[in-house]
Amino acid sequence: MARVSRHAALAAISVAALCAASSSAFAGAFGLREQSATAQGMSFAGAAAGGSASSLFWNPATMTQNPGITAEFHLTAIIPTAELEPTYLAIPTLARLGNSGDLAKDAILPATYASYQINDSLFLGLYVGAPFGMTTKPNPVWYGQAYARTTSVRSYEVEPTVAYKVNDFLSLGAGVRLNYFDVRYMSATGLTPFSPTAGLEGDSYGVGFSLGATFTPTSGTQIGIGYRSMVSHDLEGKFAGAIPIKAHIVLPESVSLGLRQRITDDLTLNATAEWTKWSRLRYPRVYNDMTGTLLGPAPFLPLGYDDGWFVSVGGEYKVTNQLTARAGVGYEWSPISAEVRSPRLPDTDRIWASIGAGYQITDRIAIDLAYTHLFPMDDELNIDPGNPNYKAPLRIDSKIDNAGIDIVSVALRIQLNDPKPVVRKY
Repeated sequence: MARVSRHAALAAISVAALCAASSSAFAGAFGLREQSATAQGMSFAGAAAGGSASSLFWNPATMTQNPGITAEFHLTAIIPTAELEPTYLAIPTLARLGNSGDLAKDAILPATYASYQINDSLFLGLYVGAPFGMTTKPNPVWYGQAYARTTSVRSYEVEPTVAYKVNDFLSLGAGVRLNYFDVRYMSATGLTPFSPTAGLEGDSYGVGFSLGATFTPTSGTQIGIGYRSMVSHDLEGKFAGAIPIKAHIVLPESVSLGLRQRITDDLTLNATAEWTKWSRLRYPRVYNDMTGTLLGPAPFLPLGYDDGWFVSVGGEYKVTNQLTARAGVGYEWSPISAEVRSPRLPDTDRIWASIGAGYQITDRIAIDLAYTHLFPMDDELNIDPGNPNYKAPLRIDSKIDNAGIDIVSVALRIQLNDPKPVVRKY
Protein backbone atom coordinates (compact mmCIF):
# COMPACT_ATOMS: atom_id res chain seq x y z
CA MET A 1 0.00 0.00 0.00
CA ALA A 2 1.43 3.33 -1.04
CA ARG A 3 1.64 6.00 1.61
CA VAL A 4 0.22 9.44 0.71
CA SER A 5 0.06 12.89 2.26
CA ARG A 6 -3.17 14.83 2.62
CA HIS A 7 -3.98 18.36 3.70
CA ALA A 8 -7.41 19.88 4.36
CA ALA A 9 -9.10 22.58 6.42
CA LEU A 10 -12.75 21.81 5.87
CA ALA A 11 -12.88 18.28 7.24
CA ALA A 12 -16.37 17.21 6.33
CA ILE A 13 -16.25 18.63 2.81
CA SER A 14 -12.79 17.49 1.78
CA VAL A 15 -12.90 13.96 3.20
CA ALA A 16 -16.28 13.37 1.57
CA ALA A 17 -14.75 14.26 -1.79
CA LEU A 18 -12.44 11.25 -1.50
CA CYS A 19 -15.31 8.95 -2.36
CA ALA A 20 -17.48 11.41 -4.27
CA ALA A 21 -15.10 12.61 -6.96
CA SER A 22 -16.94 12.41 -10.26
CA SER A 23 -19.34 14.19 -12.52
CA SER A 24 -21.80 13.60 -15.28
CA ALA A 25 -19.27 13.27 -18.05
CA PHE A 26 -18.81 9.53 -18.54
CA ALA A 27 -20.71 6.49 -17.35
CA GLY A 28 -22.76 6.71 -14.16
CA ALA A 29 -20.73 8.17 -11.27
CA PHE A 30 -17.02 7.75 -12.17
CA GLY A 31 -17.21 4.52 -14.16
CA LEU A 32 -15.74 4.50 -17.67
CA ARG A 33 -17.74 2.51 -20.19
CA GLU A 34 -15.72 3.81 -23.15
CA GLN A 35 -13.51 0.73 -23.55
CA SER A 36 -14.17 -0.17 -27.20
CA ALA A 37 -14.54 1.84 -30.40
CA THR A 38 -16.17 -1.19 -32.01
CA ALA A 39 -18.89 -1.46 -29.37
CA GLN A 40 -19.26 2.29 -29.00
CA GLY A 41 -20.49 2.58 -32.56
CA MET A 42 -23.63 0.75 -31.37
CA SER A 43 -23.86 2.45 -27.93
CA PHE A 44 -22.30 -0.76 -26.54
CA ALA A 45 -25.30 -2.84 -27.58
CA GLY A 46 -24.38 -6.53 -27.45
CA ALA A 47 -20.88 -5.86 -26.10
CA ALA A 48 -21.03 -8.76 -23.62
CA ALA A 49 -22.03 -11.18 -26.40
CA GLY A 50 -18.93 -10.62 -28.56
CA GLY A 51 -18.08 -8.83 -31.77
CA SER A 52 -14.36 -8.11 -31.21
CA ALA A 53 -11.52 -8.89 -28.83
CA SER A 54 -12.51 -5.81 -26.79
CA SER A 55 -15.67 -7.64 -25.68
CA LEU A 56 -13.55 -9.42 -23.07
CA PHE A 57 -13.80 -6.25 -20.92
CA TRP A 58 -17.46 -7.11 -20.34
CA ASN A 59 -17.22 -10.89 -20.71
CA PRO A 60 -13.96 -12.90 -20.89
CA ALA A 61 -15.77 -15.88 -22.42
CA THR A 62 -16.11 -13.99 -25.72
CA MET A 63 -12.44 -14.72 -26.46
CA THR A 64 -13.44 -18.11 -27.88
CA GLN A 65 -14.95 -16.24 -30.85
CA ASN A 66 -11.49 -14.94 -31.86
CA PRO A 67 -9.34 -17.72 -33.32
CA GLY A 68 -5.58 -17.41 -33.53
CA ILE A 69 -3.70 -14.40 -32.17
CA THR A 70 -5.43 -11.01 -32.16
CA ALA A 71 -4.51 -7.60 -30.77
CA GLU A 72 -6.60 -4.45 -30.52
CA PHE A 73 -5.70 -0.88 -29.61
CA HIS A 74 -8.52 1.54 -28.76
CA LEU A 75 -8.26 5.27 -28.09
CA THR A 76 -11.16 7.46 -27.00
CA ALA A 77 -11.46 11.24 -26.62
CA ILE A 78 -14.18 12.36 -24.21
CA ILE A 79 -15.25 16.00 -24.43
CA PRO A 80 -17.90 16.98 -21.85
CA THR A 81 -19.45 20.35 -21.04
CA ALA A 82 -21.25 21.14 -17.76
CA GLU A 83 -21.79 24.31 -15.75
CA LEU A 84 -23.51 25.24 -12.48
CA GLU A 85 -25.53 28.43 -12.17
CA PRO A 86 -26.92 29.59 -8.79
CA THR A 87 -30.64 29.83 -8.20
CA TYR A 88 -30.42 30.43 -4.43
CA LEU A 89 -27.51 31.23 -2.10
CA ALA A 90 -27.94 31.39 1.67
CA ILE A 91 -25.02 33.85 1.66
CA PRO A 92 -25.93 36.19 -1.23
CA THR A 93 -22.46 37.72 -1.44
CA LEU A 94 -21.15 34.41 -2.77
CA ALA A 95 -22.69 35.34 -6.12
CA ARG A 96 -19.90 37.90 -6.55
CA LEU A 97 -17.43 35.02 -6.87
CA GLY A 98 -19.04 33.98 -10.16
CA ASN A 99 -20.26 30.73 -11.66
CA SER A 100 -18.45 27.42 -11.88
CA GLY A 101 -17.53 27.71 -15.54
CA ASP A 102 -17.14 24.47 -17.47
CA LEU A 103 -16.21 22.09 -14.65
CA ALA A 104 -16.11 18.85 -16.68
CA LYS A 105 -12.66 18.35 -18.20
CA ASP A 106 -11.70 16.56 -21.40
CA ALA A 107 -10.01 13.17 -21.20
CA ILE A 108 -8.16 10.65 -23.38
CA LEU A 109 -8.83 6.99 -22.58
CA PRO A 110 -6.69 4.17 -24.03
CA ALA A 111 -7.52 0.45 -23.87
CA THR A 112 -5.50 -2.49 -25.18
CA TYR A 113 -6.57 -6.11 -25.71
CA ALA A 114 -4.87 -9.33 -26.76
CA SER A 115 -6.22 -12.82 -27.31
CA TYR A 116 -4.26 -16.02 -27.94
CA GLN A 117 -5.70 -19.39 -28.92
CA ILE A 118 -3.81 -22.27 -27.30
CA ASN A 119 -5.84 -25.06 -28.90
CA ASP A 120 -9.39 -25.73 -30.11
CA SER A 121 -10.79 -25.09 -26.63
CA LEU A 122 -8.41 -22.94 -24.59
CA PHE A 123 -7.81 -19.19 -25.02
CA LEU A 124 -5.72 -16.67 -23.08
CA GLY A 125 -6.25 -12.91 -23.08
CA LEU A 126 -5.21 -9.58 -21.58
CA TYR A 127 -6.88 -6.22 -20.96
CA VAL A 128 -4.96 -3.07 -20.01
CA GLY A 129 -6.96 0.10 -19.46
CA ALA A 130 -8.74 2.46 -17.09
CA PRO A 131 -12.14 1.25 -15.83
CA PHE A 132 -12.71 4.25 -13.51
CA GLY A 133 -11.74 7.88 -13.78
CA MET A 134 -12.88 11.49 -13.72
CA THR A 135 -11.57 15.03 -13.49
CA THR A 136 -13.66 18.08 -12.62
CA LYS A 137 -12.25 21.56 -12.23
CA PRO A 138 -14.55 24.56 -11.87
CA ASN A 139 -13.20 28.09 -11.88
CA PRO A 140 -10.73 28.47 -8.96
CA VAL A 141 -12.92 31.30 -7.61
CA TRP A 142 -16.65 30.56 -7.69
CA TYR A 143 -19.66 30.56 -5.39
CA GLY A 144 -19.30 26.86 -4.48
CA GLN A 145 -15.53 26.82 -3.97
CA ALA A 146 -15.86 25.66 -0.35
CA TYR A 147 -17.39 22.43 -1.65
CA ALA A 148 -15.10 21.80 -4.63
CA ARG A 149 -12.23 23.25 -6.61
CA THR A 150 -10.31 20.41 -8.29
CA THR A 151 -11.20 16.73 -8.22
CA SER A 152 -9.37 13.84 -9.88
CA VAL A 153 -10.08 10.11 -9.80
CA ARG A 154 -7.87 7.71 -11.73
CA SER A 155 -7.86 3.94 -11.94
CA TYR A 156 -5.61 1.72 -14.03
CA GLU A 157 -6.09 -1.99 -14.48
CA VAL A 158 -4.30 -5.03 -15.87
CA GLU A 159 -6.51 -8.08 -16.31
CA PRO A 160 -5.19 -11.43 -17.56
CA THR A 161 -8.05 -13.68 -18.69
CA VAL A 162 -8.70 -17.26 -19.72
CA ALA A 163 -11.60 -18.76 -21.67
CA TYR A 164 -12.62 -22.34 -22.38
CA LYS A 165 -14.91 -23.51 -25.16
CA VAL A 166 -16.89 -26.35 -23.60
CA ASN A 167 -18.74 -27.11 -26.83
CA ASP A 168 -20.37 -25.28 -29.73
CA PHE A 169 -23.12 -24.08 -27.40
CA LEU A 170 -21.22 -22.95 -24.29
CA SER A 171 -18.00 -21.05 -23.51
CA LEU A 172 -16.76 -19.96 -20.08
CA GLY A 173 -14.26 -17.31 -19.06
CA ALA A 174 -12.56 -15.73 -16.06
CA GLY A 175 -10.04 -13.01 -15.28
CA VAL A 176 -8.01 -11.51 -12.44
CA ARG A 177 -8.30 -7.71 -12.06
CA LEU A 178 -5.16 -5.98 -10.78
CA ASN A 179 -6.43 -2.49 -10.01
CA TYR A 180 -4.67 0.74 -9.06
CA PHE A 181 -6.81 3.57 -7.64
CA ASP A 182 -5.68 7.16 -7.19
CA VAL A 183 -7.60 10.14 -5.81
CA ARG A 184 -6.75 13.84 -5.73
CA TYR A 185 -9.09 16.64 -4.70
CA MET A 186 -8.94 20.25 -3.71
CA SER A 187 -11.38 22.60 -1.96
CA ALA A 188 -11.23 26.20 -0.78
CA THR A 189 -10.73 26.74 2.94
CA GLY A 190 -12.86 29.88 2.95
CA LEU A 191 -15.41 32.01 1.13
CA THR A 192 -13.25 34.81 -0.32
CA PRO A 193 -11.39 35.05 -3.62
CA PHE A 194 -8.11 34.76 -1.71
CA SER A 195 -9.03 31.63 0.24
CA PRO A 196 -6.25 29.04 -0.06
CA THR A 197 -6.81 25.59 -1.47
CA ALA A 198 -6.57 22.51 0.72
CA GLY A 199 -6.41 19.04 -0.68
CA LEU A 200 -6.03 15.31 -0.43
CA GLU A 201 -4.07 12.79 -2.46
CA GLY A 202 -4.27 9.07 -2.01
CA ASP A 203 -3.72 5.82 -3.83
CA SER A 204 -4.15 2.12 -3.26
CA TYR A 205 -3.90 -1.28 -4.95
CA GLY A 206 -6.71 -3.83 -5.05
CA VAL A 207 -7.55 -7.17 -6.63
CA GLY A 208 -10.82 -8.35 -8.13
CA PHE A 209 -12.00 -10.84 -10.73
CA SER A 210 -14.29 -11.26 -13.71
CA LEU A 211 -16.45 -14.16 -14.85
CA GLY A 212 -18.41 -14.76 -18.02
CA ALA A 213 -20.29 -17.18 -20.23
CA THR A 214 -21.52 -17.17 -23.81
CA PHE A 215 -24.34 -19.25 -25.26
CA THR A 216 -24.81 -19.95 -28.97
CA PRO A 217 -28.18 -21.72 -29.36
CA THR A 218 -28.17 -21.26 -33.17
CA SER A 219 -25.67 -20.11 -35.76
CA GLY A 220 -27.26 -16.64 -35.79
CA THR A 221 -27.73 -16.05 -32.06
CA GLN A 222 -25.10 -15.18 -29.45
CA ILE A 223 -25.94 -14.48 -25.81
CA GLY A 224 -23.34 -13.37 -23.28
CA ILE A 225 -23.34 -12.57 -19.59
CA GLY A 226 -20.37 -11.07 -17.76
CA TYR A 227 -19.63 -10.20 -14.14
CA ARG A 228 -16.95 -7.79 -12.90
CA SER A 229 -16.41 -8.09 -9.17
CA MET A 230 -16.11 -5.35 -6.57
CA VAL A 231 -12.57 -4.20 -5.73
CA SER A 232 -11.69 -3.15 -2.17
CA HIS A 233 -9.24 -0.33 -1.54
CA ASP A 234 -7.74 0.91 1.74
CA LEU A 235 -6.55 4.45 1.20
CA GLU A 236 -4.03 5.67 3.77
CA GLY A 237 -2.81 9.18 4.41
CA LYS A 238 -2.96 12.24 6.62
CA PHE A 239 -5.73 14.65 7.45
CA ALA A 240 -5.01 18.34 8.09
CA GLY A 241 -1.35 17.57 7.49
CA ALA A 242 -0.90 15.74 10.78
CA ILE A 243 -3.56 13.15 11.59
CA PRO A 244 -2.99 9.79 9.90
CA ILE A 245 -6.22 8.38 8.52
CA LYS A 246 -7.58 5.38 6.68
CA ALA A 247 -10.60 5.22 4.40
CA HIS A 248 -12.03 1.94 3.15
CA ILE A 249 -13.59 2.24 -0.31
CA VAL A 250 -15.18 -0.52 -2.39
CA LEU A 251 -15.43 -0.01 -6.14
CA PRO A 252 -18.68 -1.51 -7.42
CA GLU A 253 -19.36 -4.79 -9.14
CA SER A 254 -21.34 -4.95 -12.39
CA VAL A 255 -23.30 -7.44 -14.49
CA SER A 256 -23.64 -7.11 -18.28
CA LEU A 257 -26.07 -9.06 -20.47
CA GLY A 258 -25.61 -8.93 -24.23
CA LEU A 259 -27.46 -10.30 -27.26
CA ARG A 260 -26.34 -10.48 -30.91
CA GLN A 261 -28.94 -11.69 -33.41
CA ARG A 262 -28.09 -12.12 -37.07
CA ILE A 263 -31.10 -11.14 -39.20
CA THR A 264 -29.52 -11.60 -42.63
CA ASP A 265 -26.00 -12.35 -43.83
CA ASP A 266 -25.37 -8.59 -43.74
CA LEU A 267 -27.48 -7.32 -40.81
CA THR A 268 -27.00 -8.06 -37.09
CA LEU A 269 -29.10 -6.52 -34.31
CA ASN A 270 -27.73 -6.17 -30.76
CA ALA A 271 -28.99 -5.33 -27.28
CA THR A 272 -27.45 -4.74 -23.83
CA ALA A 273 -28.63 -4.46 -20.25
CA GLU A 274 -26.08 -3.54 -17.56
CA TRP A 275 -26.35 -3.13 -13.78
CA THR A 276 -23.71 -1.59 -11.50
CA LYS A 277 -23.89 -1.79 -7.71
CA TRP A 278 -22.89 1.81 -6.91
CA SER A 279 -24.69 1.48 -3.59
CA ARG A 280 -21.44 -0.12 -2.38
CA LEU A 281 -20.24 3.45 -1.83
CA ARG A 282 -23.13 4.66 0.31
CA TYR A 283 -21.60 4.88 3.79
CA PRO A 284 -17.78 4.70 3.78
CA ARG A 285 -16.07 5.44 7.10
CA VAL A 286 -12.91 7.43 7.81
CA TYR A 287 -10.75 6.40 10.79
CA ASN A 288 -8.07 8.13 12.80
CA ASP A 289 -5.19 5.71 12.28
CA MET A 290 -3.53 6.76 15.56
CA THR A 291 -6.50 6.04 17.83
CA GLY A 292 -8.44 3.56 15.72
CA THR A 293 -11.58 5.64 16.24
CA LEU A 294 -13.82 7.25 13.69
CA LEU A 295 -12.61 10.63 12.54
CA GLY A 296 -14.85 13.60 13.46
CA PRO A 297 -16.76 15.67 12.73
CA ALA A 298 -17.84 13.58 9.71
CA PRO A 299 -16.88 9.95 10.44
CA PHE A 300 -19.54 8.60 8.10
CA LEU A 301 -19.85 9.58 4.45
CA PRO A 302 -23.53 8.99 3.57
CA LEU A 303 -23.14 9.60 -0.13
CA GLY A 304 -26.46 7.90 -0.82
CA TYR A 305 -25.57 6.24 -4.12
CA ASP A 306 -28.21 4.09 -5.75
CA ASP A 307 -27.44 1.28 -8.17
CA GLY A 308 -26.96 2.29 -11.81
CA TRP A 309 -28.64 0.86 -14.91
CA PHE A 310 -27.85 1.10 -18.63
CA VAL A 311 -29.73 -0.34 -21.62
CA SER A 312 -29.06 0.00 -25.34
CA VAL A 313 -30.03 -1.37 -28.74
CA GLY A 314 -28.09 -1.15 -31.97
CA GLY A 315 -26.96 -2.93 -35.06
CA GLU A 316 -24.31 -3.33 -37.71
CA TYR A 317 -24.72 -3.67 -41.46
CA LYS A 318 -22.14 -5.08 -43.85
CA VAL A 319 -22.18 -2.55 -46.68
CA THR A 320 -19.40 -4.27 -48.63
CA ASN A 321 -16.90 -7.02 -47.91
CA GLN A 322 -14.66 -4.34 -46.42
CA LEU A 323 -17.04 -1.76 -44.92
CA THR A 324 -19.40 -2.24 -41.94
CA ALA A 325 -21.73 0.50 -40.69
CA ARG A 326 -22.94 0.67 -37.07
CA ALA A 327 -25.48 2.66 -35.04
CA GLY A 328 -27.13 2.47 -31.63
CA VAL A 329 -29.03 4.31 -28.90
CA GLY A 330 -29.03 3.84 -25.14
CA TYR A 331 -30.39 5.20 -21.89
CA GLU A 332 -28.54 5.41 -18.57
CA TRP A 333 -30.10 5.87 -15.14
CA SER A 334 -27.63 7.73 -12.96
CA PRO A 335 -26.88 6.32 -9.50
CA ILE A 336 -26.76 9.90 -8.15
CA SER A 337 -30.18 11.21 -7.16
CA ALA A 338 -31.11 14.87 -6.70
CA GLU A 339 -31.23 14.39 -2.92
CA VAL A 340 -27.50 13.66 -2.62
CA ARG A 341 -25.81 15.57 -5.44
CA SER A 342 -22.81 17.77 -4.76
CA PRO A 343 -20.73 20.05 -7.03
CA ARG A 344 -18.35 17.11 -7.35
CA LEU A 345 -21.25 14.91 -8.54
CA PRO A 346 -23.61 16.78 -10.88
CA ASP A 347 -24.64 13.42 -12.31
CA THR A 348 -27.97 13.02 -14.18
CA ASP A 349 -29.69 10.49 -16.40
CA ARG A 350 -28.59 10.59 -20.04
CA ILE A 351 -29.43 9.41 -23.55
CA TRP A 352 -26.73 7.86 -25.75
CA ALA A 353 -26.73 8.18 -29.55
CA SER A 354 -23.91 6.57 -31.56
CA ILE A 355 -22.73 5.91 -35.09
CA GLY A 356 -19.67 4.00 -36.21
CA ALA A 357 -17.93 2.15 -39.00
CA GLY A 358 -15.39 -0.59 -39.47
CA TYR A 359 -13.10 -0.97 -42.46
CA GLN A 360 -11.12 -4.12 -43.31
CA ILE A 361 -7.88 -2.75 -44.77
CA THR A 362 -6.33 -6.19 -45.37
CA ASP A 363 -7.17 -9.73 -44.32
CA ARG A 364 -5.36 -9.08 -41.05
CA ILE A 365 -5.80 -5.36 -40.36
CA ALA A 366 -8.99 -3.42 -39.67
CA ILE A 367 -9.85 -0.04 -38.23
CA ASP A 368 -12.96 1.13 -36.36
CA LEU A 369 -14.28 4.65 -35.87
CA ALA A 370 -17.15 5.74 -33.63
CA TYR A 371 -18.87 8.94 -32.56
CA THR A 372 -21.29 9.30 -29.65
CA HIS A 373 -23.21 12.25 -28.32
CA LEU A 374 -24.63 12.04 -24.81
CA PHE A 375 -27.71 14.08 -23.95
CA PRO A 376 -27.68 14.56 -20.14
CA MET A 377 -30.91 15.61 -18.49
CA ASP A 378 -30.87 19.16 -17.10
CA ASP A 379 -31.62 19.08 -13.38
CA GLU A 380 -30.98 20.86 -10.09
CA LEU A 381 -28.22 20.61 -7.52
CA ASN A 382 -29.50 21.63 -4.09
CA ILE A 383 -27.10 21.44 -1.15
CA ASP A 384 -29.49 22.11 1.69
CA PRO A 385 -30.19 20.61 5.15
CA GLY A 386 -31.66 17.51 3.49
CA ASN A 387 -28.48 16.80 1.50
CA PRO A 388 -25.81 14.70 3.26
CA ASN A 389 -23.10 16.99 1.83
CA TYR A 390 -24.60 20.10 3.46
CA LYS A 391 -22.49 22.10 5.93
CA ALA A 392 -24.28 24.96 7.66
CA PRO A 393 -24.78 27.70 6.70
CA LEU A 394 -23.60 27.08 3.12
CA ARG A 395 -26.90 26.32 1.44
CA ILE A 396 -26.40 26.41 -2.33
CA ASP A 397 -29.08 25.75 -4.95
CA SER A 398 -27.97 25.52 -8.56
CA LYS A 399 -29.16 24.73 -12.03
CA ILE A 400 -27.11 22.06 -13.81
CA ASP A 401 -26.54 23.15 -17.40
CA ASN A 402 -25.39 20.00 -19.20
CA ALA A 403 -24.59 20.99 -22.76
CA GLY A 404 -23.70 17.41 -23.60
CA ILE A 405 -20.75 15.09 -24.07
CA ASP A 406 -19.01 14.26 -27.34
CA ILE A 407 -17.08 10.99 -27.54
CA VAL A 408 -14.82 10.05 -30.46
CA SER A 409 -13.10 6.66 -30.64
CA VAL A 410 -10.71 4.93 -32.99
CA ALA A 411 -9.38 1.38 -32.92
CA LEU A 412 -6.79 -0.69 -34.75
CA ARG A 413 -7.53 -4.43 -34.89
CA ILE A 414 -4.79 -6.82 -35.98
CA GLN A 415 -4.86 -10.54 -36.70
CA LEU A 416 -1.29 -11.63 -36.02
CA ASN A 417 -1.43 -15.02 -37.73
CA ASP A 418 -3.49 -16.92 -40.27
CA PRO A 419 -5.74 -19.10 -38.14
CA LYS A 420 -8.27 -21.60 -39.29
CA PRO A 421 -11.81 -20.29 -38.74
CA VAL A 422 -13.85 -21.51 -35.80
CA VAL A 423 -16.31 -24.04 -37.22
CA ARG A 424 -19.55 -24.61 -35.34
CA LYS A 425 -21.80 -27.59 -36.05
CA TYR A 426 -25.52 -27.57 -35.42
